[in-house]
Amino acid sequence: MSKKIKVTLWLLTFFLILVAGYGIFMYQSVKETANQMYEERKPSPSVPVSVATEIKEPIRETVNSEKLEPFTVLVMGVDERENDRGRSDAMILLAVNPEKKSILMFNIPRDTRTTIIGHGTVDKINHAYSFGGVDMTLRTVEDFLQFPINYYIKVNMEGFSRVVDSLGGVAVNNKFQFDYEGYHFAKGDLLLSGAEALAFSRMRYEDPRGDLGRNERQREILKGLIRKSLNISTVFKLQTILDEVGTSVKTDITFEEMKIFMLEYRTKLERIDQAEVKGYGKKMNGIWYYIVDKEEREEISSLITAQMH
Repeated sequence: MSKKIKVTLWLLTFFLILVAGYGIFMYQSVKETANQMYEERKPSPSVPVSVATEIKEPIRETVNSEKLEPFTVLVMGVDERENDRGRSDAMILLAVNPEKKSILMFNIPRDTRTTIIGHGTVDKINHAYSFGGVDMTLRTVEDFLQFPINYYIKVNMEGFSRVVDSLGGVAVNNKFQFDYEGYHFAKGDLLLSGAEALAFSRMRYEDPRGDLGRNERQREILKGLIRKSLNISTVFKLQTILDEVGTSVKTDITFEEMKIFMLEYRTKLERIDQAEVKGYGKKMNGIWYYIVDKEEREEISSLITAQMH
């Protein structure tokens, strides 16, 4: 064997070792980040409640991801403060069905008046998080929708901006021009930085549709992030994203499930459909609520059922 061929083979072997080594490093990094993000769903603190406010049997179900079964996930944007658990500033339900090649996405308006399961009160649905954290929020939303939630993803709203920046920004379509928190948002297609995306998602009072308009902008951002995350171009960008996600996101999706979702589910998802929970505003005892009647709740529940079957 000539010296030239030996050198070439040595270089090729060295390169393959580097690639394999980096692959192992990336796998470990992903696994460590996934473990850092993982937060098992824990029961809410015990609060005296009436039997009438409790779900007698949990309606949450497990998902066989290896069979590519559809699943639901509640995405919560949480505005946490020092010495205060905070409230869920945004709640977006995703119903993912690879067989239908689609994701159904809709907001649950945060001022929706409903029974807070496990607390024995009727209040704004976003207060469930401040009363009992993730578990009370999930049980309350499940009761409101009468449909099981398989997973949750909790995103710290301040850390959210870093996640957007790590993805290189997020593309949105803005329906009308407005200024908010020192930023100018022109009408049309925009590429937003993390700080801009946070402001874009929070504007409320200048929107003619109020909370519903803000909900639509939140869905627009999440839709852009989903599309971008499903098309991560390089492992180098992935590592940057993981560094940010690990400190800003908590979820009960395990590492093994994440691998299946990324490798098997994402290639089958082609579109994102959106819906809106219809209701009306009403003041009760000086407090403004969003009222969703029984017929609308049944309609939304039917919509999720149709998406999942």
